Amino acid sequence: MREIVFDTETTGLDPRTGDRMVEIGCVEMVGRVETGRTFHAYFNPERDMPIEAERVHGLSSDFLATKPRFAELADELLAFLGDAPLVAHNAGFDFGFLNNELERIGRAPIDMERMVDTVALARKKHPGAKNSLDALCTRYGIDRSHRVKHGALLDAELLAQVYVELTGGRQIGLGLAESETVVELAATTITATGTARANRPARPPRPHAPSVEELERHRAFVAGIENAIWTR
Repeated sequence: MREIVFDTETTGLDPRTGDRMVEIGCVEMVGRVETGRTFHAYFNPERDMPIEAERVHGLSSDFLATKPRFAELADELLAFLGDAPLVAHNAGFDFGFLNNELERIGRAPIDMERMVDTVALARKKHPGAKNSLDALCTRYGIDRSHRVKHGALLDAELLAQVYVELTGGRQIGLGLAESETVVELAATTITATGTARANRPARPPRPHAPSVEELERHRAFVAGIENAIWTR
């Protein structure tokens, strides 16, 4: 199944009071495996950037002034999203801003039935625990050392890894063959030591019984042990 994990950055917390989306990052997954396809864009919000928001994501008004308006990239974004389920952390927030931008240009909003909220998944799996993206990365051993500030594509890439863990971990071969990456992995044998090697014809078992000479040497060695406990 194709899914899109995405994140947004904004000028504030509420699109109903004039806040706008200024960045979106999307990561495509098929069968819970990242395909390598992404969509990333900055948008000119046509308004100022409050200093509080800039401290979070580092996107200034001067930087965004040269970026395209949402309407200029809407078709490209919608084509990438397709009809896939959309996964986000605290998804109601991101859906609210994405649909606000679509409504501003006269486009139909995205159906909320497509929403998958990883905060809700995390609360169900880890009740009472911290379930921020940072906390979940720490819990699952996901490297976030390069996350100095919030960034939509970086956060979507981290969330994609978290989403896999929240939904049971990566289980190769369970209906995931739509991904070329998974097909390649499925064609690989994982040895007992955890190393991978290509499939090859099985070899006949090697003889492993001791020879007559080896048995005689063993008997002589045992007989030469002084005060052996098995002779007491």
